[in-house]
Amino acid sequence: MFRRTLLASAGAIALAGAALAADLPSRAPPPVYLPPPPIFTWTGLYVGLNAGGTWTNNNSVRTTAVPEFAAPTFAPELTLSSALATTSVPVSNSGFIGGGQIGYNWQFNNSWVVGIEADIQGIAGSTSTGKVFGSGVPVGFPAETITSAIGANRRTDYIGTVRGRLGFTITPTFLVYGTGGLAYGQVKSNVAIFQQDIIAGGSIFSAPYSSFGSFSNTRVGWTAGGGAEWLFAPNWSVKVEYLYYDLGSVTYGLSPLTNTFTTGGVAWSSSPFAKTRFTGNIVRAGLDYHFTFPAPVVAKY
Repeated sequence: MFRRTLLASAGAIALAGAALAADLPSRAPPPVYLPPPPIFTWTGLYVGLNAGGTWTNNNSVRTTAVPEFAAPTFAPELTLSSALATTSVPVSNSGFIGGGQIGYNWQFNNSWVVGIEADIQGIAGSTSTGKVFGSGVPVGFPAETITSAIGANRRTDYIGTVRGRLGFTITPTFLVYGTGGLAYGQVKSNVAIFQQDIIAGGSIFSAPYSSFGSFSNTRVGWTAGGGAEWLFAPNWSVKVEYLYYDLGSVTYGLSPLTNTFTTGGVAWSSSPFAKTRFTGNIVRAGLDYHFTFPAPVVAKY
């Protein structure tokens, strides 16, 4: 009897506990706070590589021969020789360009980015040679013919720039910008002129005569352009860029263009010079590594 009473009491206590637990409010799990995504910024130092193509805007080398001396009765030959040596030789250049860059950006007012960038690139396949041929008969001497052949080439071995950049972020990670500043590069050009005076029935002149000249120097000018850049990872960006550059005009002298008699002495002579301008276009893609990309900003609760 006592045992049944004890079991009944235990059952009643268990039922009462379960009912009391059912009446208590449930306890929710604590909230989970996720950190916000990284705040992208363009501020900081970066370095990178670039590659692309380049082609010239000015496509000629101009030659001019200034008449200097003619033996008696040889003024017509001097005039014709100088005229044949005064021409425009078509020379166009294009090639592959590749190199590296270093720069620094500063982002302000949330969407604007200002910076400075320096780069240097080598140019491959940029040499081009043009040729011009001509002939004529001196006034008053129908049995005489002067032939002329002119060859000219030029090239740019490398080009570098130091530019300012001003851009606007279309999205936090996509930047469009304009750029401009100083350009410099190693440029070369040379010209060769070959002429011969032919007289029916025999020549009174020596072998064909010629003139040569060359130029090689580092030129400084300006550049301007624009591009777009995408920060696709916390420390990496890719960009596409166009630049126009102008390294100015160069003028250089050639050796005297002198024809001589077979018996000795000068028949006529002129002083040629050449002039060309080094301007061109660059289209390239680049990959940059950003050193100072900041750590993500985490909100505090």
